[in-house]
Amino acid sequence: MNVAESVKCVDRTEKVRVEKRENLILEHVPQVRMLARRIHSRLPENVSLDDLVSTGMLGLISAVDHFDPSRHVYLKTFAEHRIKGQILDSLRRLDWAPRTQRRHAKQIDAAIAVTEQRLQRVPEEAEIAAELNLTVEGYHKWQVDTSGLNLGRLESGGPGDSENGDLLRFVSGDPKELPSALLERSELLRVLAKAISGIPAMEKTVLSLYYHGELTLREIAKIVGLHESRISQLRTQAILRLRVMMAKLWPSGGHHPDPVRASIQTQAA
Repeated sequence: MNVAESVKCVDRTEKVRVEKRENLILEHVPQVRMLARRIHSRLPENVSLDDLVSTGMLGLISAVDHFDPSRHVYLKTFAEHRIKGQILDSLRRLDWAPRTQRRHAKQIDAAIAVTEQRLQRVPEEAEIAAELNLTVEGYHKWQVDTSGLNLGRLESGGPGDSENGDLLRFVSGDPKELPSALLERSELLRVLAKAISGIPAMEKTVLSLYYHGELTLREIAKIVGLHESRISQLRTQAILRLRVMMAKLWPSGGHHPDPVRASIQTQAA
Protein backbone atom coordinates (compact mmCIF):
# COMPACT_ATOMS: atom_id res chain seq x y z
CA MET A 1 0.00 0.00 0.00
CA ASN A 2 1.44 3.33 -1.07
CA VAL A 3 1.31 6.58 0.87
CA ALA A 4 -1.75 7.91 -0.98
CA GLU A 5 -3.72 4.75 -0.24
CA SER A 6 -2.67 4.90 3.42
CA VAL A 7 -3.87 8.49 3.69
CA LYS A 8 -7.20 7.57 2.09
CA CYS A 9 -7.60 4.66 4.52
CA VAL A 10 -6.92 6.92 7.50
CA ASP A 11 -9.37 9.49 6.14
CA ARG A 12 -12.10 6.86 5.74
CA THR A 13 -11.51 5.56 9.27
CA GLU A 14 -11.70 9.07 10.70
CA LYS A 15 -14.85 9.80 8.71
CA VAL A 16 -16.50 6.64 10.05
CA ARG A 17 -15.48 7.58 13.59
CA VAL A 18 -16.91 11.09 13.24
CA GLU A 19 -20.17 9.82 11.74
CA LYS A 20 -20.54 7.25 14.51
CA ARG A 21 -19.97 9.95 17.13
CA GLU A 22 -22.55 12.25 15.55
CA ASN A 23 -25.10 9.44 15.31
CA LEU A 24 -24.64 8.58 18.99
CA ILE A 25 -25.14 12.22 19.97
CA LEU A 26 -28.28 12.56 17.84
CA GLU A 27 -29.63 9.25 19.16
CA HIS A 28 -29.44 10.49 22.77
CA VAL A 29 -30.74 14.05 22.27
CA PRO A 30 -34.24 12.98 23.48
CA GLN A 31 -32.60 11.79 26.71
CA VAL A 32 -31.15 15.28 27.23
CA ARG A 33 -34.56 16.90 26.73
CA MET A 34 -36.23 14.44 29.07
CA LEU A 35 -33.71 15.00 31.89
CA ALA A 36 -33.76 18.78 31.39
CA ARG A 37 -37.58 18.85 31.62
CA ARG A 38 -37.51 16.70 34.75
CA ILE A 39 -35.07 19.06 36.48
CA HIS A 40 -36.86 22.16 35.16
CA SER A 41 -40.15 21.03 36.69
CA ARG A 42 -38.66 21.60 40.16
CA LEU A 43 -37.23 25.04 39.39
CA PRO A 44 -38.71 28.58 39.26
CA GLU A 45 -40.27 29.64 35.96
CA ASN A 46 -37.52 32.21 35.32
CA VAL A 47 -35.02 29.38 34.71
CA SER A 48 -34.96 28.70 30.98
CA LEU A 49 -35.61 25.13 29.82
CA ASP A 50 -33.65 25.84 26.62
CA ASP A 51 -30.61 26.80 28.70
CA LEU A 52 -30.84 23.53 30.60
CA VAL A 53 -31.08 21.57 27.34
CA SER A 54 -28.05 23.40 25.90
CA THR A 55 -26.05 22.69 29.04
CA GLY A 56 -27.19 19.06 29.02
CA MET A 57 -25.98 18.71 25.43
CA LEU A 58 -22.47 19.56 26.62
CA GLY A 59 -22.77 16.73 29.13
CA LEU A 60 -23.96 14.34 26.41
CA ILE A 61 -21.06 15.24 24.10
CA SER A 62 -18.63 14.71 26.97
CA ALA A 63 -20.23 11.34 27.72
CA VAL A 64 -19.94 10.17 24.09
CA ASP A 65 -16.32 11.31 23.88
CA HIS A 66 -15.31 9.59 27.14
CA PHE A 67 -17.45 6.45 26.89
CA ASP A 68 -15.54 3.18 27.30
CA PRO A 69 -17.56 0.09 26.26
CA SER A 70 -15.03 -2.19 27.92
CA ARG A 71 -16.39 -1.16 31.34
CA HIS A 72 -19.65 -2.95 30.54
CA VAL A 73 -21.81 0.10 31.20
CA TYR A 74 -24.57 1.23 28.84
CA LEU A 75 -23.96 4.56 27.15
CA LYS A 76 -27.44 5.71 28.19
CA THR A 77 -26.62 5.14 31.86
CA PHE A 78 -23.21 6.78 31.57
CA ALA A 79 -24.66 9.73 29.65
CA GLU A 80 -27.41 10.28 32.22
CA HIS A 81 -24.86 10.91 34.97
CA ARG A 82 -22.88 13.29 32.75
CA ILE A 83 -25.96 15.19 31.56
CA LYS A 84 -27.48 15.62 35.04
CA GLY A 85 -24.10 16.54 36.49
CA GLN A 86 -23.51 19.19 33.84
CA ILE A 87 -26.96 20.75 34.39
CA LEU A 88 -26.73 20.72 38.19
CA ASP A 89 -23.23 22.21 38.12
CA SER A 90 -24.49 25.06 35.95
CA LEU A 91 -27.36 25.72 38.36
CA ARG A 92 -24.99 25.78 41.33
CA ARG A 93 -22.86 28.37 39.57
CA LEU A 94 -25.96 30.54 39.08
CA ASP A 95 -27.01 30.32 42.75
CA TRP A 96 -25.47 33.21 44.70
CA ALA A 97 -26.37 31.76 48.11
CA PRO A 98 -24.23 29.13 49.89
CA ARG A 99 -25.82 25.72 50.35
CA THR A 100 -25.68 26.18 54.13
CA GLN A 101 -28.08 29.11 53.94
CA ARG A 102 -30.50 27.16 51.77
CA ARG A 103 -30.37 24.24 54.21
CA HIS A 104 -30.91 26.50 57.24
CA ALA A 105 -33.94 28.13 55.61
CA LYS A 106 -35.54 24.71 55.02
CA GLN A 107 -34.72 23.60 58.56
CA ILE A 108 -36.35 26.73 60.03
CA ASP A 109 -39.51 26.19 57.96
CA ALA A 110 -39.67 22.55 59.06
CA ALA A 111 -39.03 23.41 62.73
CA ILE A 112 -41.85 25.98 62.78
CA ALA A 113 -44.27 23.51 61.22
CA VAL A 114 -43.31 20.63 63.54
CA THR A 115 -43.38 22.78 66.69
CA GLU A 116 -46.72 24.33 65.79
CA GLN A 117 -48.23 20.91 65.15
CA ARG A 118 -46.91 19.49 68.42
CA LEU A 119 -47.99 22.46 70.58
CA GLN A 120 -51.21 23.23 68.63
CA ARG A 121 -50.45 26.95 68.83
CA VAL A 122 -48.06 29.54 67.43
CA PRO A 123 -44.61 28.59 68.81
CA GLU A 124 -42.33 31.03 70.59
CA GLU A 125 -38.82 31.75 69.34
CA ALA A 126 -37.27 29.78 72.20
CA GLU A 127 -39.39 26.74 71.31
CA ILE A 128 -38.39 26.93 67.65
CA ALA A 129 -34.73 27.33 68.64
CA ALA A 130 -35.00 24.27 70.90
CA GLU A 131 -36.45 22.24 68.01
CA LEU A 132 -33.35 23.21 66.00
CA ASN A 133 -31.02 22.48 68.95
CA LEU A 134 -29.95 26.12 68.94
CA THR A 135 -29.82 28.91 71.47
CA VAL A 136 -32.16 31.83 70.84
CA GLU A 137 -29.11 33.89 69.82
CA GLY A 138 -28.06 31.17 67.39
CA TYR A 139 -31.58 31.05 65.96
CA HIS A 140 -31.50 34.83 65.47
CA LYS A 141 -28.25 34.47 63.54
CA TRP A 142 -29.84 31.85 61.27
CA GLN A 143 -32.74 34.24 60.67
CA VAL A 144 -30.42 37.05 59.66
CA ASP A 145 -28.41 34.76 57.37
CA THR A 146 -31.53 33.44 55.61
CA SER A 147 -33.66 36.60 55.55
CA GLY A 148 -32.59 37.43 51.99
CA LEU A 149 -33.50 33.92 50.82
CA ASN A 150 -37.01 34.13 52.23
CA LEU A 151 -37.83 37.16 50.11
CA GLY A 152 -35.63 36.49 47.13
CA ARG A 153 -37.99 34.70 44.76
CA LEU A 154 -41.25 36.51 45.18
CA GLU A 155 -41.62 37.20 41.45
CA SER A 156 -40.90 33.62 40.39
CA GLY A 157 -43.65 31.71 38.66
CA GLY A 158 -44.89 28.32 39.77
CA PRO A 159 -42.67 25.40 38.80
CA GLY A 160 -45.71 23.63 37.33
CA ASP A 161 -46.54 26.39 34.84
CA SER A 162 -45.86 25.46 31.25
CA GLU A 163 -44.80 28.01 28.66
CA ASN A 164 -48.29 28.29 27.22
CA GLY A 165 -50.25 26.88 30.14
CA ASP A 166 -51.97 30.08 31.26
CA LEU A 167 -54.30 31.21 28.48
CA LEU A 168 -55.35 34.30 30.45
CA ARG A 169 -52.00 35.91 29.66
CA PHE A 170 -53.18 36.25 26.06
CA VAL A 171 -56.40 38.08 26.94
CA SER A 172 -56.29 41.78 26.09
CA GLY A 173 -56.54 44.35 28.86
CA ASP A 174 -55.02 44.46 32.33
CA PRO A 175 -54.77 40.88 33.70
CA LYS A 176 -55.06 42.26 37.24
CA GLU A 177 -58.63 43.40 36.48
CA LEU A 178 -59.89 40.08 35.17
CA PRO A 179 -62.81 38.70 37.23
CA SER A 180 -60.79 35.63 38.18
CA ALA A 181 -57.88 37.80 39.34
CA LEU A 182 -60.17 40.07 41.39
CA LEU A 183 -61.80 37.07 43.03
CA GLU A 184 -58.46 35.47 43.79
CA ARG A 185 -57.10 38.73 45.22
CA SER A 186 -60.12 39.14 47.47
CA GLU A 187 -59.86 35.58 48.77
CA LEU A 188 -56.12 35.90 49.22
CA LEU A 189 -56.56 39.04 51.33
CA ARG A 190 -59.10 37.25 53.51
CA VAL A 191 -56.80 34.30 54.06
CA LEU A 192 -53.83 36.57 54.68
CA ALA A 193 -55.77 38.54 57.30
CA LYS A 194 -56.60 35.29 59.06
CA ALA A 195 -52.95 34.23 59.03
CA ILE A 196 -51.73 37.61 60.29
CA SER A 197 -54.23 37.47 63.18
CA GLY A 198 -52.39 34.41 64.46
CA ILE A 199 -48.91 35.95 64.82
CA PRO A 200 -47.62 37.89 67.88
CA ALA A 201 -48.60 41.55 68.20
CA MET A 202 -45.06 42.95 67.82
CA GLU A 203 -44.48 41.01 64.59
CA LYS A 204 -47.84 42.27 63.34
CA THR A 205 -46.77 45.83 64.08
CA VAL A 206 -43.45 45.43 62.28
CA LEU A 207 -45.13 44.00 59.17
CA SER A 208 -47.71 46.79 59.14
CA LEU A 209 -45.13 49.56 59.48
CA TYR A 210 -42.79 47.96 56.95
CA TYR A 211 -45.20 46.96 54.18
CA HIS A 212 -48.08 49.41 54.63
CA GLY A 213 -46.34 52.32 56.32
CA GLU A 214 -43.36 51.82 53.97
CA LEU A 215 -40.99 52.70 56.80
CA THR A 216 -37.36 51.58 56.93
CA LEU A 217 -36.13 49.18 59.59
CA ARG A 218 -34.33 52.08 61.29
CA GLU A 219 -37.51 54.16 61.41
CA ILE A 220 -39.50 51.24 62.81
CA ALA A 221 -36.81 50.63 65.46
CA LYS A 222 -37.18 54.21 66.69
CA ILE A 223 -40.96 53.93 66.88
CA VAL A 224 -41.10 50.67 68.86
CA GLY A 225 -37.93 51.27 70.88
CA LEU A 226 -35.95 48.24 69.71
CA HIS A 227 -32.62 47.83 67.96
CA GLU A 228 -32.67 47.78 64.15
CA SER A 229 -31.21 44.25 64.03
CA ARG A 230 -34.04 43.05 66.29
CA ILE A 231 -36.62 44.59 63.96
CA SER A 232 -35.03 42.68 61.07
CA GLN A 233 -35.28 39.46 63.08
CA LEU A 234 -38.94 40.10 63.92
CA ARG A 235 -39.78 40.77 60.28
CA THR A 236 -38.04 37.57 59.20
CA GLN A 237 -39.77 35.62 61.98
CA ALA A 238 -43.16 36.98 60.90
CA ILE A 239 -42.56 35.99 57.27
CA LEU A 240 -41.54 32.49 58.33
CA ARG A 241 -44.65 32.09 60.48
CA LEU A 242 -46.89 33.38 57.70
CA ARG A 243 -45.29 31.05 55.18
CA VAL A 244 -46.17 28.03 57.33
CA MET A 245 -49.71 29.28 57.98
CA MET A 246 -50.39 30.26 54.37
CA ALA A 247 -49.12 26.89 53.14
CA LYS A 248 -52.00 25.37 55.11
CA LEU A 249 -54.63 28.00 54.38
CA TRP A 250 -53.72 28.70 50.73
CA PRO A 251 -52.32 25.60 48.96
CA SER A 252 -50.42 26.85 45.95
CA GLY A 253 -51.49 24.15 43.51
CA GLY A 254 -48.49 25.10 41.40
CA HIS A 255 -49.77 28.65 40.83
CA HIS A 256 -47.89 30.55 43.52
CA PRO A 257 -44.49 29.14 44.57
CA ASP A 258 -44.64 31.17 47.78
CA PRO A 259 -48.11 32.08 49.15
CA VAL A 260 -46.62 34.61 51.60
CA ARG A 261 -44.97 36.47 48.77
CA ALA A 262 -48.12 36.40 46.67
CA SER A 263 -50.14 37.56 49.68
CA ILE A 264 -47.93 40.51 50.51
CA GLN A 265 -47.80 41.57 46.86
CA THR A 266 -51.58 41.29 46.57
CA GLN A 267 -52.22 43.25 49.74
CA ALA A 268 -49.75 45.93 48.74
CA ALA A 269 -51.53 46.30 45.42
